[in-house]
Amino acid sequence: QAQLVESGGGLVQAGGSLRLSCAASGRAFSAYGMGWFRQGPGKEREFVAGIRWSGGGTRYADSVKGRFSISRDNAKNTVYLQMNSLKPEDTAVYYCAQSKSIDAGPITAMYDQWGQGTQVTVSS
Repeated sequence: QAQLVESGGGLVQAGGSLRLSCAASGRAFSAYGMGWFRQGPGKEREFVAGIRWSGGGTRYADSVKGRFSISRDNAKNTVYLQMNSLKPEDTAVYYCAQSKSIDAGPITAMYDQWGQGTQVTVSS
């Protein structure tokens, strides 16, 4: 079992930036893909970004491409989500998730460990 703890959320104006962090413990971090998902008010949880075990492969939702960047530091057991040019529609609770394998795709069923979430609110 892994424990995932997100941090870095908050209130920011449109056009601003935030950096989310997710610290993992309890399972060999470097052996698994990691992902970020979000759930906005009245919406279903959706994939934001994923990164493979080695950091060598990343993928993004179309809605965040060019604005968000996912990275990981396996020495620190931490995955990051750098969010730039934020928009009000990015407002959501952001969740960190650990994959069941080395891959990190857009399907929630690929992940078996989830953090508690961190709120990101973007004002217009």
